[in-house]
Amino acid sequence: MSSTIGNILKVTIFGESHAKAIGLTIDGLPAGIKIDENLIKEDLKKRHPKDEFSTPRHEDDEVDFLCGVFNGYTTGSPLTFIIKNNDVDSSKYVKGQIRPSHADFANYEKFNGFNDYRGGGFSSGRITTSLVVLGSICKQILLKKDIQIGSHIKVIHNVRDREFNYENIQEDINKVNSSLFPVLDEVSKANMQEEIRKAKDNKDSVGGAIESVIINAPIGLGEPYFDSLESTISKLLFSIGGVKGVLFGEGCRFTSKLGSEVKDEMQIENGKVRFLSNNNGGINGGISNGQPIIVKTIVKPTPSIGLEQQSINLENKENIDLSISGRHDPCIVHRVRAVVDALLAYAMVDMLMLMGSKNI
Repeated sequence: MSSTIGNILKVTIFGESHAKAIGLTIDGLPAGIKIDENLIKEDLKKRHPKDEFSTPRHEDDEVDFLCGVFNGYTTGSPLTFIIKNNDVDSSKYVKGQIRPSHADFANYEKFNGFNDYRGGGFSSGRITTSLVVLGSICKQILLKKDIQIGSHIKVIHNVRDREFNYENIQEDINKVNSSLFPVLDEVSKANMQEEIRKAKDNKDSVGGAIESVIINAPIGLGEPYFDSLESTISKLLFSIGGVKGVLFGEGCRFTSKLGSEVKDEMQIENGKVRFLSNNNGGINGGISNGQPIIVKTIVKPTPSIGLEQQSINLENKENIDLSISGRHDPCIVHRVRAVVDALLAYAMVDMLMLMGSKNI
């Protein structure tokens, strides 16, 4: 199992959905970084279940720093925290009973049936709570360099939000970062929420897409070949359960365009380079070019649905009809946004450190 990632800022994640706690260790943080726990709490709220649109499971998500923080500042030693699991109900989970489209079958086979199957174990979305804390710390570092990240729900089922307004991108970033259901157009927001309600009422679920923008990133982030900015971000985002696609710039729309339609022309104005468009999403050759970095994350519908499905029980080798009960989300897109922001922030900090940037 690979639970550690990072070039300079190394991160190890641990815990399981129904274990006593989840947590994370960050190795490589310089001493003297101020940790604002109020900002961490605000970021965790964005991932927390929200009313009728999310699971009824409600954890306090209290972050307990075990080491690496003293008097509100990092000490330079590995920083480790845990978050206890207090609202656990394991009664709905049966060993060997496979939930379609979950990681149950793959984990059972890979770990010879010794995996913790309760709530998905290590594959549960619950584990991403620790990533939000990591990202919140990284965002606090990035703010000193005025590198900002904002994400909005681009699509829920068949409902689409408007595009980011790059002529006034700061206003849009402020809007989505202050919202628990981050949508730029209020009509789209209402329609998206209605799609989630309909799916829930029908014992079904919906997926969607998240569009993210990173502004003020310096030119030169990314270390091709294998630590290119795109490959680094993609690897991190694909660690989120439910993510099935990561696109940059125009993404899939490149397939229907001519080269003449998506060229990012440039001019020199007042001695500085100015791009006339940003179809490539701020990255060329795996390296940031100074333009806004644009990332789209595709999230599949939650596989836990109340409709009857054909499945299997691997313990007794029988076919079963399964209706998944328990506490589940009819849509996770609005909660995943917080995790996407967190991993983008982590990618930026690790790339800055790999680039040799000072004053992290």
